[in-house]
Amino acid sequence: MKIEGSVALVTGANRGIGLAFSRALLARGAAKVYAGVRRPEDFQEPGLESLRLDVTDHDQVAAAAATASDVTIVINNAGIQAGPGLLDGSLEGARRELEVNYLGAWAVSRTFAPVLAANGGGALVNMLSVASWWANSRFPGYAASKAAEWSLTNALRIGLREQGTLVVGVHVGWVDTDATVGVDAPKVEPAEVAAKTMDAIMRDEPEVLVDDAARRVRAALSGPLEFLYPTA
Repeated sequence: MKIEGSVALVTGANRGIGLAFSRALLARGAAKVYAGVRRPEDFQEPGLESLRLDVTDHDQVAAAAATASDVTIVINNAGIQAGPGLLDGSLEGARRELEVNYLGAWAVSRTFAPVLAANGGGALVNMLSVASWWANSRFPGYAASKAAEWSLTNALRIGLREQGTLVVGVHVGWVDTDATVGVDAPKVEPAEVAAKTMDAIMRDEPEVLVDDAARRVRAALSGPLEFLYPTA
């Protein structure tokens, strides 16, 4: 689909990948970009229309859909990493990850689906992760929430097919954001994630494998379990 002239909504748009998505949409010619943020009074970015949106607050999601009734692209980017380790720490962080990363994306998707249908189908983009496919003991709750969101993304592909909505899943390894400051590993810039996602939307492609990590793990899914989880 065309990005030029489109109207888009990006959740979690105040920084990192969400802000990169918003800027990329404008750069590709979007007519309007709603920036879904929790505190619009603290958000200022030229060219964006801030919209109060906590994806875990169903009243705010409904209000956002009423305000942004002209959208043709919805990007579910809002996400957190707050869970405990595998064998210690409170499970409250993991519950919060599921609320935001999985149920929040679901709430936004189901609420905006009729809006997209009314505007010709459009595109729904879910910001996933290589963790959708590859668990680890350091961030088990985050990985589980992203695996759930990947399953949701596939269900949405089926459920929104008849209304002509392109559903796109974006997978990537470590991205250079506030959430990964303490991670000592190669990282992708948010702008690269956004640029490759824009390319996929324009080419009607349902999946984005941003970096080598995503491509490697995606390919390993068809191999023996030991490819991803070696026993020795």
